[in-house]
Amino acid sequence: MSALANLFKRILSGIWHLFTLTRSVVLNFIFIVLFIGFIAMLSGDSNKIIVPERTALVLNLVGDLVEQKHELNPIDAFLTDALGEKEDKPEILLADVLNVITKAKSDDRVQLLVLQLQGLRSTGLTKLQDVGAALIDFKSSGKKIIALGDQYTQDQYYLASHADDIWLNPQGFMLLEGYGRYKMYFKSALEKLSINQHVFRVGTFKSAVEPFLRDDMSDAAKEANKLWLNDLWQQYKQDVATQRNIDIDNFDESITDLLTKFSKAESSFAEYALANNWVDHLKTRAQMRDELITMVGEEAKGNSYSHIGFKDYLGVITPSKASANALTDKVAVIVAKGTILDGNQKPGTIGGDSTAKLLRKARTNDNVKAVVLRVDSPGGSAFASEIIRQEVELLKAAGKPVVASMGTYAASGGYWISAPADKIYAAPSTITGSIGIFGMMMTFEESLSKLGIHTDGVGTTDIAGFGPTQPLTKGMAQLFQLSINKGYQDFITLVAENRNMTLEQVDAIAQGRVWSGKKAKELGLVDELGNLTDAIVAAAKLAELDKYDTLLIEKEVSERSKLIQRFMGGAKSFVFADTGLISSADLSSPVNVNAKPMSKFISELQAEITKMNQFNDPQGIYILCLACSAH
Repeated sequence: MSALANLFKRILSGIWHLFTLTRSVVLNFIFIVLFIGFIAMLSGDSNKIIVPERTALVLNLVGDLVEQKHELNPIDAFLTDALGEKEDKPEILLADVLNVITKAKSDDRVQLLVLQLQGLRSTGLTKLQDVGAALIDFKSSGKKIIALGDQYTQDQYYLASHADDIWLNPQGFMLLEGYGRYKMYFKSALEKLSINQHVFRVGTFKSAVEPFLRDDMSDAAKEANKLWLNDLWQQYKQDVATQRNIDIDNFDESITDLLTKFSKAESSFAEYALANNWVDHLKTRAQMRDELITMVGEEAKGNSYSHIGFKDYLGVITPSKASANALTDKVAVIVAKGTILDGNQKPGTIGGDSTAKLLRKARTNDNVKAVVLRVDSPGGSAFASEIIRQEVELLKAAGKPVVASMGTYAASGGYWISAPADKIYAAPSTITGSIGIFGMMMTFEESLSKLGIHTDGVGTTDIAGFGPTQPLTKGMAQLFQLSINKGYQDFITLVAENRNMTLEQVDAIAQGRVWSGKKAKELGLVDELGNLTDAIVAAAKLAELDKYDTLLIEKEVSERSKLIQRFMGGAKSFVFADTGLISSADLSSPVNVNAKPMSKFISELQAEITKMNQFNDPQGIYILCLACSAH
């Protein structure tokens, strides 16, 4: 017994020793990081990035182009950077890209803009058009743009087409495949798992729930999707053809035409791109580097051309402290980006409560005279959307005009929160509409039965004990469908009242159908075609402002997070400034955005599951457009 007690004592002692050691290591690591950060802050500008006097600005964008970044833990962000790891889903703020291009236009040090886009991932045509407009404006300064790469995806090529010269590696790849909408369908899989689907919806074209009811896309969904996909593809082709000064018929939408041209190009994608006028020159990386050296000279180290990367240049032009706007009158901009969920949500997702709080902040700020709600959302929770809409109405009641500015998406719930605005702006390529509603639940009584698990009991009413382990009764199904019908009626009434239309007129273009911004303008769902700047100008005009500043209202960063960010930012600069680990614009390590087929399949499956897990409407009612993406 004594030996057993001693063994038990030694085990406990070992566990305690391990715990103490772990705690000591963690605390010491935190202390070292904070100490290095403190030293870095004291060192002042010793590691300050300098823009060379004659240089190229490299737009080396890595990640998804977004209207608003997801909130990241500053410590996690630091460790990712410090350990040289890649972010799982890096993001680039659209406003940062536009700001960099605008500042570079008038910066005499920047002689050339280089588009190195191999790290650019998901974007959306609307954002691409905004960046494209900035690139066109940049060229008006007389400065050139060079696009270079080992390959170009369709989105990357849209931006590259704005360059004066496009270079592609002789062994490179590019293929413009057009837009498509393909989803995975789970009906047979759910049947094999004996999971019962219960769906309640209104809208002939409300196809958000089809993947759980069918094994293929319905004819109605195909008809609706084909229409807006063709509209977007036509815009893409026209924009690229205009920039490249080629005929719009140059796009190979027939596999027969593509094979004929590809065979003539000796089955080389690079030669095909050159022969088809997609690119101007085929150059190896070394040839690209040498050519750029002749344009802007060598960098100080002498192993590449003189350049500064996107992030470094952004850091140079961004003031360390936000300066107060001089003018009193403000047009506030509030970004509503992502899926609409109930409650408080972090930036990158729209929370009913958190977004309403931002709108309320604009309403109670006496300096704010008008508000622009920038919407980039496929919708989500019906209840959360309504909470946001109520705050928009309160802004208008307070005498502050509201203008909705639609980004890549403003559909379903995204349209619900836009509809009450005094004016709605959309890009021609905005995906909007999808005025429909649905509810969905799964019950697992048959799945559990196969495992020998059953649910039984008694209740005082017909609905007592209702839950996912029991069959859905006919009466409960009727109850839910009536609720969905009421939700749809509320939706089309909201649109009719705010768009000066009859219920019949709205219903004819609703039914869950998706439209492009261009078509939505024709149908009366939006007022004007334009970008965020156009919406800000319109808001100021509605508020009768001659002079005003814009004010971005967003979630405030806590003092704790600010302190951590300062320390981590300083530490990163101090540790890595002289080690060569700072991101470079060199051509030696392009990012491969072409995921392996199995990885892509798993990612898509995880994305579908994540969407389902996100749903948190308290009544289980959703105004969401799951079809609102093109690839």
